[in-house]
Amino acid sequence: MKQIAFPALLAVLAVNTEARAVGSLADVAVIDRDSGATLATHWYRGEYWVAGSAGARYGIAIRNGLGERVLAVAAVDGINIVSGETAGWDQTGYVFNPGQRYEITGWRKSDAEVTAFAFTPSPDSYAARTGRPANVGVIGVALFRERSAPPPIAMLRDSAAANRAGAASREAAAAALPSAKLGTAHGERESSLVGHTEFVRQQSQPDEIIRIRYDSLDHLIAMGIVTRPRPTAPIPDPFPG
Repeated sequence: MKQIAFPALLAVLAVNTEARAVGSLADVAVIDRDSGATLATHWYRGEYWVAGSAGARYGIAIRNGLGERVLAVAAVDGINIVSGETAGWDQTGYVFNPGQRYEITGWRKSDAEVTAFAFTPSPDSYAARTGRPANVGVIGVALFRERSAPPPIAMLRDSAAANRAGAASREAAAAALPSAKLGTAHGERESSLVGHTEFVRQQSQPDEIIRIRYDSLDHLIAMGIVTRPRPTAPIPDPFPG
């Protein structure tokens, strides 16, 4: 199975030092692409949450925190963002060089294009429209360390073995979660260039799983995850003209 590597000119971006990123082996943050802001993460009952707005485009920024390559198998609403399959650990993903940061902006359609991630009411989400609504409202990144140094070949296929142990229990747990008010749409096509590389996983199960749930701000407030901000009185202006 092929894994995705980034062209150097596209992938070598500024390191994200945002304190709201999540993760140990890698930092993962959700970015509002319309404003450029990193969405604040809220820790609640063992899970991270972010608040999204319907119609807003977003990206998943990942920075490799190690001095070695890592494979990030990423999923949105229970769907692999590269292949469009119902997500599993053994599937294809993005390979990050040491210290590398990259912002994933959509569902991959080819080596040159993605369709943008955008928050949308859950019935209009890509997952719901393809008959897979059970896991709407969650972003996941499974991280794998590399078994050995990569070979000097540009395009090969992944030789990692599949391991789906525990998949049934994970699906049952996901189904028991409260339904989300927001999902992720299959948005407009955008240019996004990648290449391919071989990556042999050090082990069949992820070294780390990063999970970020999302929903509307109103729903997060209703669940007690976020406190509604108090309105502030305007400051008088001595020279309003």
